Amino acid sequence: GATRCGASLHELNKSLRIQLHANASCAWQIQRDVNQTIRLIFSYFQFAPSSSCETESINIYDGPSASSPLLGQICSDTDAVPVLQSSSDSLTFLIKTSPAAFTRNFVVHYYFFSPESKIENCGGQLTGPNGTFTSPNYPAAYPEFAYCVWQIQTAKHTKIKLQFRDVFLELDQNCQFDFAAVYDGLTTNTGLIGKICGLGQPTFESSSNTMTVVLSTDYANSYKGFSAQYTSVPLPGPVEPDAFLTCSTDSMKIVLSNPYLASLGYKETHLQLNDPSCRPVVTDSVIFSFPLGSCGTTKKDEGQSITYTNIVSISATSDIITRQKSIQIIAKCKMENNSTVKVLYITKNNVIQNITSVDRYNVSMSFYDSDAFTNPIRQSPYYVDLNQTLFAQVSLHSTDPNLLVFVDTCTASSRADFASLTYDLIKSGCNKDDTVVTYPPVEHYGRFKFNAFRFLRSSPSVYLQCDVLICDSKTSDSRCTKGCISRQKRDVPSYTWKTNTIIGPIRLRRELRTADHSESLNKAEAEETPSLQQYSLYALSFMALISNIIIAAAVTLMYHKRQAGYSYQKIQGS
Repeated sequence: GATRCGASLHELNKSLRIQLHANASCAWQIQRDVNQTIRLIFSYFQFAPSSSCETESINIYDGPSASSPLLGQICSDTDAVPVLQSSSDSLTFLIKTSPAAFTRNFVVHYYFFSPESKIENCGGQLTGPNGTFTSPNYPAAYPEFAYCVWQIQTAKHTKIKLQFRDVFLELDQNCQFDFAAVYDGLTTNTGLIGKICGLGQPTFESSSNTMTVVLSTDYANSYKGFSAQYTSVPLPGPVEPDAFLTCSTDSMKIVLSNPYLASLGYKETHLQLNDPSCRPVVTDSVIFSFPLGSCGTTKKDEGQSITYTNIVSISATSDIITRQKSIQIIAKCKMENNSTVKVLYITKNNVIQNITSVDRYNVSMSFYDSDAFTNPIRQSPYYVDLNQTLFAQVSLHSTDPNLLVFVDTCTASSRADFASLTYDLIKSGCNKDDTVVTYPPVEHYGRFKFNAFRFLRSSPSVYLQCDVLICDSKTSDSRCTKGCISRQKRDVPSYTWKTNTIIGPIRLRRELRTADHSESLNKAEAEETPSLQQYSLYALSFMALISNIIIAAAVTLMYHKRQAGYSYQKIQGS
């Protein structure tokens, strides 16, 4: 038909060659008062280069106007030969173009048909390891208005090799009239491997154990069709596992195998996250790796836990040339208690597959030299004076900016396993030592200071263990904002996550001096040992002289005491 911007069509079947330029918005309405449905085939389409669904598209509606339900959308990167079917005797398609200067070309066929009418040997399910199939009536001429779909599925961990042993279809440069299309997977809305017409013996291979072959014919010029055979070929390695999710304290990583995607009928170019600008890295797998707070990741505070969610879905440029439900791969990182629970599940036609694993937040504690908290103490053990002020900081290593760190409880012990007597510095956010000063929560840091306590006097080493709460800063009544909570008031809004961290040992500086002094003495003694033998004789003589002097002095003293004692005795009378 001649190129026009839209039309109302009532014929039982028709082929349209449409040519449009910039800024077009044209609608074609197909309607006929018959008890039949419409099959619409876009056998060729050429949009402006670098266009997208937002700028140029074909929208197909299941009814007499553009307000009818949407059947599908075709864009420049549609990876299929779109075939759509109405539910009644009316259908509408609307073509919109961008301001780009370019001549767009489209070839469209439609015909009315009765879904109950069947063509013999037209499509089917093929499940053996190998097999053959032919077009209807082969080697005689194939029927007009045929639409046949063969779905091939072999054993797991195999791929399919398809060879057309004989092909004779209507010849056209772009296969716009009669054609066969081969898809990688079990769907016909994406994954087009090739399209054939004319003469030839082409061969195709799938990436997994599923493949689909379609034959579409129009109303004229029928030939003998094709004969094809397929065989299954073992894959070099296992197809599974299909999908992995890795959650860390600051990022999420989703890995999908290419064979698994192919088995679903999709390629990596069709996938996107909540934020379509975050693109995957493609090797032998499709890898989405991104910080928790980016790429459209949503966060939900659930009281005792916090959940980060992102969704891998089929991109808008290729998702609705089908009436089947979309596939979504939903990835969740759930932070709770002492671990990170990761959930990855895929939804396809209301079927959910789950993959779970465990990780945890990364929290550390360090001492600093001042309340500026800029220079951490890196020596271990940390030697301190008895009344020295110590500055401690607990750090959460996460890319999520909306988290708060709260130091709930800190306990000191002489043993790293805290199996001995303990001393409370902070408990339930309350200062238990009168030297403790806590700082307000700041982003990912919990800070406090205290004096080196009397515990150090009786213990050679002291370790510090702190229980840390992590809260969503957007929650106004979270535990992290409540400060000291007495036992009677424990029923406050809870935290989202809890862990603990240990630092130590702390030792008194005098032990350091004693240790250094002992080391010096030992060294000096070792150096002076050869000289001692030279002076040993003099030392012995000197000691003998001193002993004699002491003995003489003692004898003299005893004599004088005895004389003095006699002069004080009372004389008895006769």
